[in-house]
This record gives sequence, structure tokens and C-alpha cells, in this order.
Amino acid sequence: MDDNKKKFVHFKVHTQYSICEGAIKIEDLAKFCKDKKLNAIGLCDSFNLCGALEFSEEISKAGTQPIIGSQINFNFDGLIGKIPIFAKTEKGFRNLTKLSSKSFLEVKASETPHCHIDDLIKNNDDLIVTSGGLDSLFYKLIKKNNPKQVDLLASKIKSIFGNRFYLEIQRHNDNDQKSIENNLLDLSKTKKIPIIASQEVFYIEQDMFEAHDALLCIGQKTYVNDEKRKKYSDQHYIKSTDEINKIYQDIPEALDNNYNFPLRFSFKIEKSAPNLPSIQISSNLTEQEELLRQSKIGLKNRLENFVFKQQKNFDKPKIEKIYTERLNHEINIINKMNYAGYFLIVSDYIKWAKKNNIPVGPGRGSGAGSLVAYSLDITDLDPIEFGLIFERFLNPDRISMPDFDIDFCEEKRDLVFKYLKSKYKGGVAHIITFGKLKARMALRDIGRVIGLPYGHVDRLCKMIPFDPSRPLTLKESIAREPRLKEEEKNNPKVKKLIELSLKLEGLNRNLATHAAGVVIAGENLAEQVPLYKDSESNLFLPSTQFDMHSSENSGLVKFDILGLNTLTVINKTIEMLKNKGIEVDISKIPLNDSNIFKMLSSGETKGLFQLESSGVRSALKQMKPTQFEDIVALVALYRPGPMNNIPIYNECKNGLKKPNYIHESLEKILKPTYGIIIYQEQVMQIAQTLAGFTPGEADILRKAMGKKKRKELEKQEEKFIKGSINNKISKDIASFIFKKIMPFAEYGFNKSHAAAYALIAYQTAYLKFYYKEDFIAATMSTELSNTDKLREFVEELKRLNIEIVRPNINTCFADFKPEKNKIYYALSGIKSVGREAVSNLINERQKNGKFKSINDFIKRSNPKDINKLQLEGLTKAGAFDDLEKNRKALFDSIPKIIQLNKSLWEEKESNQNSLFEDSSDINEEIFITETNNNWSSNDILMNEFQSIGFYMSDHPLNIYNDYFEKMKIVSFNHFNQSGESTALVAGTIMSIQEKKSSKGTPFAIVKFSDLESEFELFLFSDLLVLNRDKLKTANSFILTLQKDSFNQDNISRRINIKKLISLNDFTKKEYDKVTIELKNQSNLDDLQNLLKEDGNTKIEIKIRKTSKVYTFALKNLRKFNVGTFNHIKDKEYVEKISF
Repeated sequence: MDDNKKKFVHFKVHTQYSICEGAIKIEDLAKFCKDKKLNAIGLCDSFNLCGALEFSEEISKAGTQPIIGSQINFNFDGLIGKIPIFAKTEKGFRNLTKLSSKSFLEVKASETPHCHIDDLIKNNDDLIVTSGGLDSLFYKLIKKNNPKQVDLLASKIKSIFGNRFYLEIQRHNDNDQKSIENNLLDLSKTKKIPIIASQEVFYIEQDMFEAHDALLCIGQKTYVNDEKRKKYSDQHYIKSTDEINKIYQDIPEALDNNYNFPLRFSFKIEKSAPNLPSIQISSNLTEQEELLRQSKIGLKNRLENFVFKQQKNFDKPKIEKIYTERLNHEINIINKMNYAGYFLIVSDYIKWAKKNNIPVGPGRGSGAGSLVAYSLDITDLDPIEFGLIFERFLNPDRISMPDFDIDFCEEKRDLVFKYLKSKYKGGVAHIITFGKLKARMALRDIGRVIGLPYGHVDRLCKMIPFDPSRPLTLKESIAREPRLKEEEKNNPKVKKLIELSLKLEGLNRNLATHAAGVVIAGENLAEQVPLYKDSESNLFLPSTQFDMHSSENSGLVKFDILGLNTLTVINKTIEMLKNKGIEVDISKIPLNDSNIFKMLSSGETKGLFQLESSGVRSALKQMKPTQFEDIVALVALYRPGPMNNIPIYNECKNGLKKPNYIHESLEKILKPTYGIIIYQEQVMQIAQTLAGFTPGEADILRKAMGKKKRKELEKQEEKFIKGSINNKISKDIASFIFKKIMPFAEYGFNKSHAAAYALIAYQTAYLKFYYKEDFIAATMSTELSNTDKLREFVEELKRLNIEIVRPNINTCFADFKPEKNKIYYALSGIKSVGREAVSNLINERQKNGKFKSINDFIKRSNPKDINKLQLEGLTKAGAFDDLEKNRKALFDSIPKIIQLNKSLWEEKESNQNSLFEDSSDINEEIFITETNNNWSSNDILMNEFQSIGFYMSDHPLNIYNDYFEKMKIVSFNHFNQSGESTALVAGTIMSIQEKKSSKGTPFAIVKFSDLESEFELFLFSDLLVLNRDKLKTANSFILTLQKDSFNQDNISRRINIKKLISLNDFTKKEYDKVTIELKNQSNLDDLQNLLKEDGNTKIEIKIRKTSKVYTFALKNLRKFNVGTFNHIKDKEYVEKISF
């Protein structure tokens, strides 16, 4: 090779897919390769091929040759270590893929992922092997000082691989590297194995060393200052050829082998066209014939059981003709695009799910626009009835393949995966995802490894605005949050934390599994793409090592099997009703029930799918829906952008405004939505009607408008105008219409998706209206760990006058249990109370009767079902109040209860008589605390709040009720419904969420609770910053509220917080002057004792004697605040207190 062309090849690059080891993003590496004009570079991530396809694509684009490899663990004579392997050809990559998959799939759960060395020998074709560096199998054998084993392994590999086996010489100045090198050089001489110079690269630039060291600590779960942890030198960056030549100048043959290394490779991973799966068919029919057969049978069933039953005085032959023609049209497209197998696979597992009582959603996404899908039971929406377009889902002009998004009951979705595993065996897998070091996670992880206190790091993390829809980077967060800047400026440790976090932010932190996506291919998927299995997870299926993007690029077709909690709610409700002898077929409920629309128009939609947010409730009140299409429209409109059209829709619907159809020819298309283009399908229909576009062409136009690509838009506009002119519409009008519809098309919603979700929303509304107790109990039972949701539903139950029975070990159950006008609180909804354990306690109660006392509970409970946290949670929630009123005594006795319970159970198991058989003995042992020493009312409430997440037995504001009346402090409801513009309102914080505005200023959404209801208010920057330290859940405040001036609709006026003061501060405040009026029979001595403390209040006392009133003023100023008021107000001799 010409000396000028000799360039060192870094073939051992570890990207971020070497989890918590590599600190290189492939896009950054590609840019580096392009800038430095590198000839070749090699991927060699540890234990996986996750980045192989991305690496091959991006590095090739940069003009650099990609070399694909991986370090896989191998077992040799009981010792497990890494061996680097590289694929020379496509065949070699298949072998590498097979070995990578095998290392995860064919090991026990307790074992480290690995293959046996014989697997490498059997699958050696077109692979190149090197000895590896630190932590490699060769390194470990040499460290064990076992030269015979080293020779045996080297001989075994060389005998098969020949000149495809190299011994790596690495020089990073790491510990033990020199002694390892000497052993390898000796081995090279004796075994005639070529040596190759290599560098283990973990980061691109040397200044990344310190951040990479922190990344290693995150992966090792250790600390930077731990002397015993694994450490690397600062030499693991991409060095120049000149730097490398100096390092290896004494072994030129190692350099020559490195320079020539890329010449041995003639392969890069290419993108693949979609490889559509096939399905085994029992008959002799082809997939296309089977699809037609099943579709015809399914259509006949749909027509007989749904379509014809919903219509009166209909023309049956005409309807059959419309549906049959649509079916044949769709099947022609499906077969042309070779999609028959896909439809049959989806239909198969959906029919299996329905047959096995697993609730399935009506469909979502564009797939609901297919009549074939409706006929095959894939969807439950009639696309012809709802005007849905098949070509929005599938047409010959589509570049990317669509997929069906199918919702399943969250609790039973795993059964679908189990079925797929049994049917397709090794041909099905989940799709991998990667947990990232996002801003908060980076701060938490790096803060821990550099030794910052947890509390300090937690406080810093909470300064990062939390917005899942638009997560901010750490850099953006620092720019927006002055507190972070201040901490960075004043604290060197925080400065270091932020410096390291900025360097590591965005890197992969851990492997995970996509919640819904699965791929189905041939029988040996593990040989087509590398697979991964997490030994610690309970998933039935392995995962692809390629993420969603790379999986699709490799030709795999994704199936979305989603979990939807609402389907679980619907299923639970129907099961509850069935237990009462009430049968409800949710698929056959009428979609024109006026009672449902009246309820929706009231805005009382708590718990209804897609319809329970305050904004949607407000829109429903103004809309006053009267038909199912209104719900579809609202689901589509309630998003940023189209949301601005909701008032226009409502005004036109209610006759307050005349619809604007843009052009008379569009009236038929836009009439159902009052002149507003809400759906993507309407854009397509306009293009077809006006410009003669085919459905496929119309879909391309819709996409072009949505993506706003100028060149494509100009091309489409020209085509649109030309087609319109052919339909006798002038050029000017056509151009005008095109420009009018374009803004709508940008945010137009998929009607198929909106209709499917509107149907689920309607179903929840139906169940809530007719079976409210069962529906709410089912909903709450699916939200057991979400205390905010549970609290909101308790408020809803109060509004509906449904009694909520407080937690009780003798009457409640693990889940929420409904009765007429009553719901029993779920014991497993109490914090720290496990569902399985409390279910066992309830089973004991149902089997052997209610618990008669605490002693009885101790004797009958299995120790595995009670622990300290669980008993504390139950006690704080008042679940034992029927057995023992003194919660504090019971709480303090929990350690003894557990000890006695364990002793009793052990004695019962050994068939001995218990020393504590007499219940009075147990009682004496446990309750050593004085029975009158109970928690105060405030303590009881605070403990309830801690265990349940809200207040049930009382409200902390209740003790101030009389005081509020005196001070004219009103409820929020009173103020909201009154004509007053300002008022004082008391509220206790239930939740608080801090956010940032588009300008970066902080604000908070605070949910308060008073004696009547919960209410949500915005707290803007000035008040938030001033009171941030006080704004904690369970803290109470006196709010000065003010209403905005009347808005345009003269209905709602926004309420703002103008001032807030802590209730504690407010009640400690002394009054300037107080007048106490006494009755005839007054007790001045008692009053004097209550007013003995000096203070700042002028006290005036009025005593009524017969017809005269005597007024006295106390000489000295006394202390008089809310506490004093509460002590005096209920005295029998006090008539009135005035401030």
C-alpha cells in the first residue's frame, strides 16, 4: 500500500449502544468521519448489534467504509469473556446475527448472556475474529496465568479461522496492558498468528474522558471516588494516524495489518424493502383467495347483524351492491400490494382475542377506514356509514407501509403476546427501545456518582420543567431557569455536575422494550435480525436489537398491539353488571341516545375517555352535542391549531352563524362539519371532487400540504388547478380553493382515528349514565396507584350523591366495590398496601367471618400478608377503626403486632398451643400506650392524607369554618357562581405542577380543595417565585381571588390569584380590635384566664344585664388570634364575637 494512503483504522469503536460504556452518538461519529476524511471505521459494540444498521447507513453517507462487528461473550472451559467478531460479507453478518441472538436466547435467566466457543466454530463462515482488549476472554485467561488454556483457545480458533484471526495489540496505558501485550506477542511467534494494532475507542475527543468516567460509574452503580472500581486511561479517543504511528513504531507489522484490515471487507448492511409476513392457511387456497373468502363471510355477517338492523325502509340489494363493490375495490389494492397476509395475521389474533374474552378496541388510526378490516373483525367501525376512506390507510402510491393500531384490554394484553408466541414460535419479537439520559435523569445519575447529596440533586432536578409533550434539554432548561444558573454560579460541585451532564445528555442509558410494537416474520427471525432478551423481565417474547426505525429499514413489518386502560374499565364494568345478572353488549348500544347527549352537554364528563379535561368540558357545554358525529368532530378538533375552530363549529351548529363552504361544489363534503375542514379525509374528497384526483393521488396531496414542502406543493397546486379546470372551475377559483384548504390540511385529523376514539368515549358515557356506580368503581379500580385520580373520583362521587364508604378491614375489598348509591373504598388503593396481600386477608374474612378484634385479626392473618408499611397504611387510613378507635395506640404497637403474629403462626404451624391463646393477654402485650393518648384531629387528617392521598373523614379547613364566616371567607363555588369580582377563599393544596410559558417564565397549575369542592387555578410567575417554598401539598392558604372582566361570550370569567397567604400565618395574625358579647350568666374568671396572654389586640367586652348593655375595655392589649377565637367561641356564656 502507498505510504500516503496508509491510514490507521479504528475498527473497535464503541457507540452509545455499548450501554454505559460507549459515549459516541453515531451521527456525531459520521460527521467526524466526513470532516477528517476517514477511509474506514469499525463498529464493535459490546454484547449487541443494536447500532449496526444505523452505523452502516450513516457512515456510508459520510463517504467512509463501515466495518460491522460486535463483542460477544463466549464460554470457554467455564470462563466467560468477550471475543470481537467482524462480518466480511452478508453471509458473515448472518452468522454474526445468529451468534448475537443466540447469546441472549439460549441461556438460563440467571446466566450472563453468552454463547459456547463451539458456536463460534460452527458459525465461522466469512467472520474475522480478534483476541480483544481488556475484559476479553483472552485477557481473562492470561490474567489467570494459565498459558495452556490460552494456547488451547488460540489453537482452536486458528485451526478454523486461519488468517481470519488476529491478536490485538492495544496501547492505552491501562493497567496490566503491557504484561498482556508481552503474552500476546509470544503467542503470535509460537502459533504464527498475525498481530494487529488496535484502539478501544469509547469517545471521539479526549476532553470527553471525565464525562465518560462518570458514565462508567453509572453503569457499574459505583462512585467516581471509589478506588476499587474499573477505570480506564484518558487515551480511548479517536487518534490521528501520526499519533498512532508513534505509539506502534516498534511493531510495524501490527500497523500494516491494521492499514490492510478494511480490504478484507466487502459488505455493508443495506436497507430492505418491506418483507411482508405470510400466514399458514389450512386449506389449499392462496393468501389472496383466503382473504377474499373470509372477507365475504365477514361482510355478510356485518350486513345482517349491524348494517341492516340500524336502518328502516332500506333498499337491501342497493346497499349490498355498495358494500360489495367497496370490498372488491379494497381487496384489489390489498392483493396488488401483497398485503393479504398482513390482514389475515391481524384478523387471526383479534378473532382469537375476542373468542377468549379479551376486550379489543374498535380500531384506531387510518386502518379503521377499511371495509375489509371491518369485515374481518379487525375494526368495529363501518367505514361507509362514517365516510371513512380506505386509501388514507393503503394505496399503491404510499412509500412507507402502514400498520394497524389495535387497542387491547391492558390487563389481558399479555395473553395476546402469549398466543403469538405459540403460533409463530421463533418468528415473532417485540421491538427494543432505549432509555436515554435526558436532562433530569442525567442530573440524578451523575449527581449520585460524583457524590452530591440526594436531596440537593432532587431539588435541582425539580427545577427542570416537566413537559412530556415537549421535553426541554438541559441547556434549554438552564437558559430558562434562573435558579439553576444561580446554583451553577455559586456551587463548584453543581458547576461540575452540569458540565458533565451536558456532555452525557442524550446518550443511551439502558435497554427497554417497546410497549406495543411486535414484528412477525419467518420462523427463524433470530437469523434475520439480531434479537435480545432481558432475563429480568417477564415478557413472553424476545426483542429485536434494532429499534423501530432500524427494524423497518431492515424490512420487518410492525404490528401495534396496544394496551388501553379504558377497555379494561369497560370490561370490568360489564363483568360487575354480569355478576348482578345485567347483560350489556357494548358493541350494540344505540349511538343516538338523547340521554347521553344531554349528559355530555352538561359538561359532567369525569372519567369519560377523551372528554374529561376542563377544556373539553367547556367545549361540550357550548357545543351541546346532539349526534355521534359531534363527538367525532370534538375529538379531532381538540388539539393545538384546530382548537381555534371549536367556537366556529359550535356557533354554526347552534344556528348562531352561517357556515362558509368555500365553494358551492364543496357543500356536500363540508356540510357535516359546518364548513370547517376538520378531517384529512375531507381534503382528499375535495381533491377528488374538484380536481379529479384518484384516492391515492389525493392522499399524496394531503401529505404534501401537511409537510409543507414547497416544491411538492407547487407541483400539487399545478395539478389541482389543471384538474379543476377540466371540471369547468376557473383557474382563479381553483387557486383560491387550494390556498383556502391548505391551512386546514396542515392540521387536519385522521377521521378514522377520531371516529374510533369517539366510539370508545361514547361507550364510557353510556356506562356512566346508566350504571354510574359500577362504571366509577371499575374506573377507580384501574387507578389504584394514582391517588390524584382517586381523589378526583371521590369528588365526583360527592357531586353525584354517591356514598363513599371509608376504608374498613371488615367491609371493604381489594378493589372498589359498587352497590346502589354506594361504593366501598378499595383497600389496595391505600399507599403501601399490596393487592395480593390484602386480597388474602379479605379471603380469610369471607371464609371465616369478620374480624372481631385486633387480637382476632392477629391470630387469623398469615405473616406473609402483613408487614410494617402495610399495617401503618391501613391504620393511618382508619381501616381498623371498627376494631380499635385509638389509631395512635395501634400505630405504635405495629412492631409488636408483627412479632406476635409471627409467633402465633409459627406455633400454629408446629401444632403447639399458643402462649397467647387468651385474647386479653395479647391485648396487654400490645397496647402499652395509654388509650386516651390518641392522635389529634389534625394528626388524623395528615396521616389520612399520607396513606390515601386526600382527606376522607374530615377536612383540615373544617375547624376554621366559624372563623371563615366571621372573616367573610367564602367557598370557591360561592365566589364562582356569584356576581362578585373579588373575594377571600380558603384552599388546601392537593397537587401542584410547575411549568414554563413559551417565553420561559415559570407558572404553576395548582389544584386546591375546600369544604365543598376541588378547584384548579393558575399561579403566575411573581407569586410563584415569592411563595415557592410554601407551596407544598397539604398546606392551606387564604387566597385573594379576582375575576377578569366579562369576555366575549359573557359566560365564563377567568379567576386569578392576586394574593395568597399561608393559613398558618393568617391565623397567627392578631386582630387590632375584638368585641366579645356575653350573656347574663357570664364566667368572667374563665374569660380572664383565656385572655391572660399579652399581645396586640384591643379587647372590648359587652355584658347584657336586663335591658342594659355595659361595655368595658381591657386596660392592656391582649393576644387574640384564630386559636383564641376557637377556644372562646363555643363557651356557653359567649353570645357573639365581632372583629
